[in-house]
Amino acid sequence: MKIVSDSDDHISDAGDEEISGALRELTPEALSAEILRIILSELDDGKAENIVTIPLEGKTDIADHMVVASGRSQRHVGALADNVMRRLKGAGFGRAQIEGANACDWVLIDAADVIVHLFRPEVREFYNLERVWSETAHAPMKTDA
Repeated sequence: MKIVSDSDDHISDAGDEEISGALRELTPEALSAEILRIILSELDDGKAENIVTIPLEGKTDIADHMVVASGRSQRHVGALADNVMRRLKGAGFGRAQIEGANACDWVLIDAADVIVHLFRPEVREFYNLERVWSETAHAPMKTDA
């Protein structure tokens, strides 16, 4: 979902109904922060474990934030994903996309400016996304001069 400011200085996505009334008045930064707040709140309510938020601004154009969290089992991961999707839809973000919900080992939710990865603990440990996206993983290499 690409959000742009139109000439009236409010958020619009021509022809898309996924953003409800009051949300259209938010700046892109405030909209991104609201999506993140909703997701983090739902993950906390659902007892997700080891919730990590990774700022992506300046690293990629795909999103502003990445959230990585674990569920205790496949069922827990599935329930977390389902509840996040329902909460986003209820808040007016009906176009979030989900992948991996069939197996529930690793579920990805693309909520516009926030990407959510929900894992079973052993799958999360194997892929180790936090390390991949950490500051030190992308720091310039030191060379001996």
